[in-house]
Amino acid sequence: MPDINRTLILEALSALTEAEVKPLSKHKIGSTIFDELTTNNFLSTVYGKVDQSSVTAAQASLRSLLSRLNELALDLQSEEPEEEPETEISGLRKELFVDLDKFLDPCYDYDFRRGSDSSQCSRGGEPYSRPWGWYRFALRVRNKYPDGNTWLGSAGWRSHSSPGEWPVSFHGTSIDGARGITRSHFTAGPREAYGRGIYSTPDIEVALGYTLHKTFTSSTTGKTYHVIMQNRINPGKRVITEKKDHWLIPVPQGSSAAEEKRIVEASIRPYGILIKEKPLNE
Repeated sequence: MPDINRTLILEALSALTEAEVKPLSKHKIGSTIFDELTTNNFLSTVYGKVDQSSVTAAQASLRSLLSRLNELALDLQSEEPEEEPETEISGLRKELFVDLDKFLDPCYDYDFRRGSDSSQCSRGGEPYSRPWGWYRFALRVRNKYPDGNTWLGSAGWRSHSSPGEWPVSFHGTSIDGARGITRSHFTAGPREAYGRGIYSTPDIEVALGYTLHKTFTSSTTGKTYHVIMQNRINPGKRVITEKKDHWLIPVPQGSSAAEEKRIVEASIRPYGILIKEKPLNE
């Protein structure tokens, strides 16, 4: 449908990463300070994004200084005067650039808005309800991992699980962003030890009901949308909490950035970005 396009996916990526995501073609030639969003770093960018409350004034000042030095270097290289720089976005990440041709895999896109189907099916040995009402942008992850594509299962519609595939889950919150879920939805006791990590759910309606999704208002359509990542989750790394529809990949407090990245990448793999228009009366 015409309202779902690449401009919308850029806005969805901006909501998920909490940065302004632009096409790589808009990156200034000669600029050395920029971040490219790829399928290789998408996971760590979303799940490990900076908790704004932890950004110190010194870190923000350093980021601002580096950006300004880069702008001055570009001024010296250019014969034309540069426009006034945009207002700095708070935090350490101002903007990201993405090559959508390398990031997306359109042959696996699917428009779940076209109908519904109550057929029972499973993925990775767990019940799977297709996300009817959503549009899926597929990520280019086939042949991305050294262990092959077994985790994705066989392509195409099927009601059964494929041997070795991982279950499906839905998610859109960082490690630190899940703290509120821990406080609100888990009772005191031994399971509190599972509090920090990556939360996801096999039920997309549960993701909408809690804070496991993001929303954004499109500057092109004027409409507001929900956005959620569709993942496969490693059943050997997953903890099924006391709330059976809340799954957790534990990430211990105090883990180094490298260790967090290793844990997350071995445990959960996004393969689609789901977008749904938010009803006016919601």
